[in-house]
Amino acid sequence: MTEVSLPLAWHDRRRWLWPISLIVPSLALVAFGLVELSGSAWFWWTGAVVIYGLVPVLDGWMGEDRNNPPESAVEGLENDPWYRWMLLATFPVQLLGTIVGVWAATSSDLNPLQWLGLAVTVGIVSGGGINTAHEWGHKRGRFADLMSKLSLAPAFYGHFHVEHNRGHHKNVATPGDPASARLGESYWAFLPRTMIGSLRSAWRIERERLAGQGRSVWSVHNDNLQAWSLSLLLYAALAIAFGWMALPFLLAQALYGAALLEAVNYIEHYGLLRRKDARGRLERCAPEHSWNSNRIVSNLMLYQLQRHSDHHANPRRAYQTLRHFDDSPQLPAGYAALIPVVYFPRIWFALMDKRVLDHYRGDFSRANRRPR
Repeated sequence: MTEVSLPLAWHDRRRWLWPISLIVPSLALVAFGLVELSGSAWFWWTGAVVIYGLVPVLDGWMGEDRNNPPESAVEGLENDPWYRWMLLATFPVQLLGTIVGVWAATSSDLNPLQWLGLAVTVGIVSGGGINTAHEWGHKRGRFADLMSKLSLAPAFYGHFHVEHNRGHHKNVATPGDPASARLGESYWAFLPRTMIGSLRSAWRIERERLAGQGRSVWSVHNDNLQAWSLSLLLYAALAIAFGWMALPFLLAQALYGAALLEAVNYIEHYGLLRRKDARGRLERCAPEHSWNSNRIVSNLMLYQLQRHSDHHANPRRAYQTLRHFDDSPQLPAGYAALIPVVYFPRIWFALMDKRVLDHYRGDFSRANRRPR
């Protein structure tokens, strides 16, 4: 009798590397340890050095991973509690880092640059919390809903929970989406447009949803108000514990955290456009409508947020099952390397505008362009 060899079960080769995702929420705690060991408050800049210095170097050294899990493994991966535990572990570390940052800001003798470094590091922690909230927000159930709102609380960006899931995913890569950057639009023009536009959109979405239920937008059922209330409670508790000087620091780090998120939004869909058919209906969001990156280190740190093409084409896929597609436009580097570049529009345009036009084979009319 001939023996039939069965294929070996597929295993996630990065399974035991996913605790790397805890690096971002731990940055304030790492900075605190270095300050205590060295006696130098300049180590409060640790977050910026790690994210904008060390991570791009490691990304370049480790390279890319374009391997995809087979469909036969997806159900097992999504039901494996290990990946959920990675998300659960993030919030307490994030919260502790925020508390340590507020304590240092209100009790240490810091010069303005050291204080700014502390605000940037804690802001990176809060910006990372928005990314964790993003992953929770795409899961079903009240617990996931609560964890998403809690993760957004330090950044005071609770409306992201509404706008991202029910606004951005619907309108992505269209001129009407405040979180989709246009070809030729600088980050500094995009930032106020997306912040104001996302806030307005989130409020409109909840007003319409609650009106359909016969409820007022000013009710406890408003998801925006629920999320903002958690921020107010957190800020009030920290102000009571550490004094009123906690508030300007909290607002500074929240502003940086939100601006960091919007820098990522700027990168993710820059210049990409979904077309309409003869009846004016938008084409379905596909991998070609989001920029993608397979850089190993930054994907492990960000729950594979950089495999953004699959995320938008299949929003319910868990981070551990996201795939690479050959037809999705590829970024020249990971987010950590590109975020500082967006602050310099001429460099960004030189780096990315030709890539947008190459993606559309030189057809300028197919891009999502700045109106002027």
